[in-house]
Amino acid sequence: MDVAPVDQREPRRRSGKRTQLPDQVKAYVRELITSGQVRPGEFLRIERIAEALGTSQSPVREGLLSLANEGLLNFLPRRGFVVAPITAEDINDLYWAQAQVAGELAARAAAKITDEQLDVLAANVKQYAQAVKSGDWEAIPEIGLEFHNELHRAAQAHKLVMLFDHITSNLPNRYYSAGNPKHTGTEHPALLKALRNRDAETARQLMFDHILGQGHRLVEILAERGLWADSAQLEEEV
Repeated sequence: MDVAPVDQREPRRRSGKRTQLPDQVKAYVRELITSGQVRPGEFLRIERIAEALGTSQSPVREGLLSLANEGLLNFLPRRGFVVAPITAEDINDLYWAQAQVAGELAARAAAKITDEQLDVLAANVKQYAQAVKSGDWEAIPEIGLEFHNELHRAAQAHKLVMLFDHITSNLPNRYYSAGNPKHTGTEHPALLKALRNRDAETARQLMFDHILGQGHRLVEILAERGLWADSAQLEEEV
């Protein structure tokens, strides 16, 4: 997993029941926020989100209310939903928490992984390298994510995986995986080597550094996009 430019295309529309739509709205809006496409203090228009997702306004409102409960949005009566402040420290904290859990999962996988699962990961690493070579930016993040999914299956720690997924739900949908494959292209093979050697502590540290570095790179990209420019200017004026 790694940092990539924001995907400007429309989000993939999921098929499913009405009850899934608020979750789709949450994922879409969370992506807008954590990618810097909308900034703290900006109002979100329900009708525009509904149009973008091809749904009615009711599930959009439900999803936005849920995000307000999570603290990503503020709801102002008679005015609507506004993006809540988010800091570089907030993003780094999320990635730090994710890195802690991911590191433990990697350590457990090193102790439990089978030869068959190692072969699956080895094939994944080759597939990732081929996708990078061919410039398949659509497949790259999916392949990178599947590496982690297979590792989590090897760890046999379902509750930890659930915790990991909960933390991940607050991060950009595509993990910004496509834009800097040189990191994943070297870090995943190093993780695979540690897993083959059944070296739990090396796997833990490699995974921790892998995830934490991801967060640092995301903060750098958002800073370059000027996400915190307004707040920095206000501090200078004060």
